[in-house]
Amino acid sequence: MPVIVASDLDRTLIYSSAALALTMPDARAPRLLCVEVHESRPLSYMTETSAQLLTDLGDRALFVPTTTRTRKQYQRINLPGPPPTYAICANGGHLLVDGVSDPDWHAQVTARLAESCAPLAEIQDHLMATASPAWVRKHRVAEDLFAYLVVERELLPEEWVKELAVWAENRGWTVSLQGRKIYAVPKPLTKSAALRELARRTGAELTLAAGDSLLDADLLLAADRGWRPGHGELADTALTAPAVTALPERGVLAGERILREFLKAAGTTTAGGAARN
Repeated sequence: MPVIVASDLDRTLIYSSAALALTMPDARAPRLLCVEVHESRPLSYMTETSAQLLTDLGDRALFVPTTTRTRKQYQRINLPGPPPTYAICANGGHLLVDGVSDPDWHAQVTARLAESCAPLAEIQDHLMATASPAWVRKHRVAEDLFAYLVVERELLPEEWVKELAVWAENRGWTVSLQGRKIYAVPKPLTKSAALRELARRTGAELTLAAGDSLLDADLLLAADRGWRPGHGELADTALTAPAVTALPERGVLAGERILREFLKAAGTTTAGGAARN
């Protein structure tokens, strides 16, 4: 395909019930499709319109799910449309080809991390020593690449997050707060590096991207065109760039808008598209 569409998933294309932002009257709320079940419970959704748009997009461009999720977490998601040939997981640490991690890519990534930033163990020790049990629910390590905390957001001290960000910055790591999760991710571990690799492999003529968090900033800036929704860290920090468009929509309706923008930028039209606009 001459066009690659690399999109973040959570709070960009798919949404938990807490992130849907259904602010319209109940009778006007969009019909929802569950796309993830975890421990026998529905977890993530998109609108039925988004599901059709994503199916249309998959028929016309190389759609690449691009996520900070681990491979196991990603594989819980059941997106509509053709199964993606490629997926970027663990914030670029794993490049999946037909569902299987490319070992050469993963080896390149781990070598780059070893050379360029503080080791994961140092970050883990700091989180264990400074994060209070009063507001931390879980300590997690993802794919032996980065760490994150699951927190009680209303109890989380804002100053602690700021101090962690400064401490991590000095060690070559980035901190991102997304919903109830605080991520500490090595700076060289990027979605954009994996996107560039896929563009090289496929000979893509155009790369499109979308995302909502600080961990998506490099992805949007690396793509030929990018979009961010009206919610999330990128909206809060007012990220701007010539090729990045800030959309006003928030919540699950932002996912619809992003998919329409992808289709439009890829030079495609969907069957019945005018009726859905």
